[in-house]
Amino acid sequence: MTDYGFETRAIHAGQEPDPRTGAVVPAIYATSTYKQDGVGGLREGYEYSRSANPTRTALEECLASLEGGPAALAFASGLAAEDTLLRALTSPGDHVVIPDDAYGGTFRLFDKVETRWGLAYDAAAVADVDAVRAAIRPGSTKIVWVETPTNPLLGIADIAALAEVAHEAGALLVVDNTFASPYLQQPLALGADVVVHSTTKYAGGHSDVVGGALVVGDEALEEPLRFHQNAMGAVAGPFDAWLVLRGLKTLGIRMERHCDNAEAVVAFLQGRPEVAEVIYPGLVEHPGHAVAARQMRRFGGMVSFRMTAGEQAALGVVEHTELFTLAESLGGVESLIEHPGRMTHASAAGSPLEVPSDLIRVSVGIETGDDLVADLERAFERYARG
Repeated sequence: MTDYGFETRAIHAGQEPDPRTGAVVPAIYATSTYKQDGVGGLREGYEYSRSANPTRTALEECLASLEGGPAALAFASGLAAEDTLLRALTSPGDHVVIPDDAYGGTFRLFDKVETRWGLAYDAAAVADVDAVRAAIRPGSTKIVWVETPTNPLLGIADIAALAEVAHEAGALLVVDNTFASPYLQQPLALGADVVVHSTTKYAGGHSDVVGGALVVGDEALEEPLRFHQNAMGAVAGPFDAWLVLRGLKTLGIRMERHCDNAEAVVAFLQGRPEVAEVIYPGLVEHPGHAVAARQMRRFGGMVSFRMTAGEQAALGVVEHTELFTLAESLGGVESLIEHPGRMTHASAAGSPLEVPSDLIRVSVGIETGDDLVADLERAFERYARG
């Protein structure tokens, strides 16, 4: 469906009406196994739902279309997708470059799991092309791993420039596109080799499912990833796949509202004396603004800010909101607020990837924008009153 627009593909790619009943919504194939027409006589290739399931196939086809890749694979979580990718495309003794402010779960996976398997890593500021180049170990680095925007400091990586750096070194560029979503950013078109998603976030969009995905830019990468997906088994179940597929239908319009509301929140925060710094790629003073403006449709629904009075002020504010729910995760229709240092990024404490203790991260939802601004204003006032 390459000739169609994003929103059209989100609704129709992989989702043809059922040929038997005419149902316009893909079925949830809650089955573990499939009848064979004689030994090895598989119907459309289905034999066991760990290997393939029609609902998961529909999701994978839709994700591939939205990211502009030849194939996608759906997993039980974003971390399951990441682990499968690393086992499939690296070997013990290999090396990976990761962001110096990577998502805490990704850092934990590398630092506590993959290193025991023999995979080495170095962290570099992905916004600094020269720093990434310097972190590459010639002959050993197999993957340059990028988040853009990063989590939670919203750093911006120049995908095209880093693709060139990675490919010159014989490495693959893997881009975690969770914060931007395929609606706002298309890493494969900019030279990335694999896109990673936590579909729990903007793809699902309703905080009711956990999932992950990989989308490849080259069909040659699909075979090893598909083999490891089946061999390791952390696949998306049919109901989870169906929920993400339902969420994707409204991704475009949701992302527009997320961005609208984020911009309103940023404007409010910039005028508050309690706030020492507002971090948002849409701000001209953001060091990655020019790159983000070039490679993103808009600047997203994630906002981070630092409190002038330090950690206790940050902890106080996050506990005084009402519409912004104090919770981990992001990308849902409802607004969330958190303290990364003690929540999502606690696993990075004491490491070079430790985040500032005065940092607050908000996932701006799609509620009425004025209500969200008023909620933050009340939270500042309540904390000030003690």
